[in-house]
Amino acid sequence: MPEIPLYQIDAFTRRAFAGNPAAVCPLDAWLPDETLQAIAAENNLSETAFFVAQGDRYELRWFTPAVEVDLCGHATLAAGFVVLERLAPHLGSVSFHTRSGELVVRRAEGGLLSIDLPARPPAPREVTDALAEALGKRPIAAFAARDLVALYESAEDVRALRPDMARVAALDTFAVGVTARGTGIDADFDFVSRFFAPAKGVPEDPVTGSLHSTLVPLWASRLGRARLRARQVSARGGELDCTLAGDRVLLAGGAVLVIEGRMRF
Repeated sequence: MPEIPLYQIDAFTRRAFAGNPAAVCPLDAWLPDETLQAIAAENNLSETAFFVAQGDRYELRWFTPAVEVDLCGHATLAAGFVVLERLAPHLGSVSFHTRSGELVVRRAEGGLLSIDLPARPPAPREVTDALAEALGKRPIAAFAARDLVALYESAEDVRALRPDMARVAALDTFAVGVTARGTGIDADFDFVSRFFAPAKGVPEDPVTGSLHSTLVPLWASRLGRARLRARQVSARGGELDCTLAGDRVLLAGGAVLVIEGRMRF
């Protein structure tokens, strides 16, 4: 019976049972794609990360319970945690080769980890009736890169949304992010967000690094600053220290190991 290591990491948080849980499976060699997808479905988390060592770097792939995706921030942070804290603790950084290019996870100040993602600046889009009906409240503006992004007046608006997931899944987009300035109980943060990807097997993602590759350029432009603090206001919640560095987005956050074991199949 085959057996592989399995770690579950809560990413973009300093405490267990918060942030975004990701499964991480280091492999000696790639398994068939259908096996990788079955493992991700079995884990039933928003993403499972698989990596294989190739010299001094790693090949990294990410799967939701339904599909393989081209970029996942929190599972990259989680994979970096496994390498830097479990497999190669003498390293200060680790490089992953992915569908989105070379991604580096580094040790950062205060015990955090930092990931380096490609920036995906959004372009303005029309606020359609379909988007407003899917989200349950009409946004004040809309933008698009890989994901459709809806802008609201306040963090309270974002927190109060109760999307119709069937309608969200029917929109012509990979996923939908929603965002607003930090207000009220979120006033210590520059912006807040939520992320919905029901068509990809993830109704609401707790904390989404890939969304911030679009939100950071958007808010850096609106606020006139390259360094930003962000909170994703899902039920679990998570916090990110963000920096726009040219065509890259740097995201720093905590990571906590909650499960370590082996999977048999």
